[in-house]
Amino acid sequence: MVEHQRRPGWAEVEEYLSTTLVRGGDAMDAVISSIDAAGMPRIEVAPTAGKLLMLLARIQGARRVLEIGTLAGFSTIWLARALPHGGHLTTCEFLPEHAAVSRKNIDAAGVGALVDIRVGPALDTLRTLEGGEPYDFVFIDADKGNDTNYLRCALTLTRPGSVIVMDNVVWEGAILDPGDDPDAAAIRSALDFMGASDALDATAIQTAGSKGWDGFAIAVVR
Repeated sequence: MVEHQRRPGWAEVEEYLSTTLVRGGDAMDAVISSIDAAGMPRIEVAPTAGKLLMLLARIQGARRVLEIGTLAGFSTIWLARALPHGGHLTTCEFLPEHAAVSRKNIDAAGVGALVDIRVGPALDTLRTLEGGEPYDFVFIDADKGNDTNYLRCALTLTRPGSVIVMDNVVWEGAILDPGDDPDAAAIRSALDFMGASDALDATAIQTAGSKGWDGFAIAVVR
C-alpha cells in the first residue's frame, strides 16, 4: 500500500481553508476524537473534501444517498447534512466495531434519523438494495480492490442524472505505474472502466493536503 506523504505547506493551507470556509463544528471535531480514541486509521476525508461532498449532493438535489465505506461517520455526516426533509442515506461498513463508533457519532450530530448503517461486506449489502428506489448520489470510499465492482453496482442502483464520486484516485501518482501495488492497479482499472463506460460522463480532480497527493473522480450517470 502506498504511503501518503504530506508536503510543506499543504496541511497548513488545508487548515486555513478548513477554518475559513468549512467550519464543520463540534460534531466533526468529536468524530476525529472518536477515531483516535478507538485506534481507528486516520483515513477519513479531509474537512474540505467532506464539505465538498455535502455541496455536490445539495447542488444535485439528492434525496437518496449511498455511501460505500463509513469508518467513523465523518463523510456520512457531511452527506447527511445535504439531505432535505424526508431524505435518506444508506452507508455500508464492513467492521461492526467501526459501525458502532459511527452510529454514536451520527446520532450525536443530529442526523441519525436520516442514516441507515448496513454492516458487512459492501458487495453483499449492495445486492440487497437492487430493485429499490434509485439513489441520486453515490460516494465510493472503501477497499480499493473492489472499486470497479462498486462502480458496476452503483450503475445498477442509480438513474440517469445521478452523481457518483470515487475517492483516492491519484494515490500519490502511483496510478501511472502501479508496479506491485494492488491498490494502485485496482484504482487505475476503475478509472479505465469509468472512462470507457458509455453510461458515465466523468472527470477527476487532483488534491494536495493532509492526506498527501491524491484526488477524486466524479461522474454523472447518462
